[in-house]
Amino acid sequence: MTPDEIAALPYRPCAGVCLTNPQGLVWVGERLDRPGAWQMPQGGIDAGEVPEHAALRELREETGIVPEAVERLDSMQEPLPYDLPHDLVPRMWQGRFRGQSQHWFHFRYDGPDAAVDLDAHQREFSRWCWMSGPEVLASIVPFKRDIYADVLGRFGLL
Repeated sequence: MTPDEIAALPYRPCAGVCLTNPQGLVWVGERLDRPGAWQMPQGGIDAGEVPEHAALRELREETGIVPEAVERLDSMQEPLPYDLPHDLVPRMWQGRFRGQSQHWFHFRYDGPDAAVDLDAHQREFSRWCWMSGPEVLASIVPFKRDIYADVLGRFGLL
């Protein structure tokens, strides 16, 4: 795809979850398809789905943590877009999107770590851990770093 073709593509609607524990650490998973690449739970918003519901669905699918186990602390008012590197566009989402426009929510989880189940749905992460905000920022893929800096800063985690 040419740069002009990529620039003409829309952003994929997405919801992201910044999940923190009582110590203020952030839940992150290491992607199965990209060892060494960590991210917070996130995923596409289905047609007709409200962004917060998508965020809670993704949280349950990717971590096994049910919506009843978390408390909503905050959310970003506007979605944050990011562009994929040009070489990834044809390989992601059948080349239909240039990147994602993410609605972010901050939830707190006070439950046991043993409740995390990476196999609750289709497994996306090889492992997970709690990290400080600066550790998350250092571990994220470079093309998402600005978005994560905005999210973690807004939620007071940097």
